[in-house]
Amino acid sequence: MYITVASYKGGVGKTTTAVHLAAYLQRYGATLLIDGDPNRSSLVWAKNGKLPFTVVDKEEGPFHARNYQHVVIDTEARAGQADFEVLARGCDLLVIPSGIPATLEINALVLTLGVASQLASHKYRVLLTLVPPSDEKETAELRGILDRQRIPRFKAEIPDLKAFRKATREGVPVSAVHDPRAPRAWQAYAATGKEIIAVQKATRKDSAHA
Repeated sequence: MYITVASYKGGVGKTTTAVHLAAYLQRYGATLLIDGDPNRSSLVWAKNGKLPFTVVDKEEGPFHARNYQHVVIDTEARAGQADFEVLARGCDLLVIPSGIPATLEINALVLTLGVASQLASHKYRVLLTLVPPSDEKETAELRGILDRQRIPRFKAEIPDLKAFRKATREGVPVSAVHDPRAPRAWQAYAATGKEIIAVQKATRKDSAHA
């Protein structure tokens, strides 16, 4: 299974999402994370060798991918409309993290997804990230806009927790961080991973019956 993680703007947890989806998928088979971001954020995260999966740069990725059951691709930030369309066509599922933004950024997200929204719904999903613990106004607004535009989104949402920043500093998945909120942080990505597997199973079943 090929999963691509792309964002329409920086600072929305793109690499955090790629790392944790790879960590989840590793439990179901050998997983490779390809770091295609010029900042090499995934490779920096992996430099101490504590991640439970393999991370390589995009130049090595095509050679190594054939040896893995699952491949997660961390792309360059700020993909445009055409980029989303190409990325979605080149993978089993395009995951688009979106932080809880102000109204102008919500509008920018919807416009950016204008091309992607013409693709089959099983090809991409928006993942709400950096969800605040208390202020539900902007979160509810973004949910409503995505639903009205019929843009598919994950039911799971990623909370804004310091445990993720600890995981980055320590070079581990958040499940390995000593923090009382770490279990909640990990469960959010585990729930996302379960949805991905469910989507792929349903897609394969539909294809078999076609």
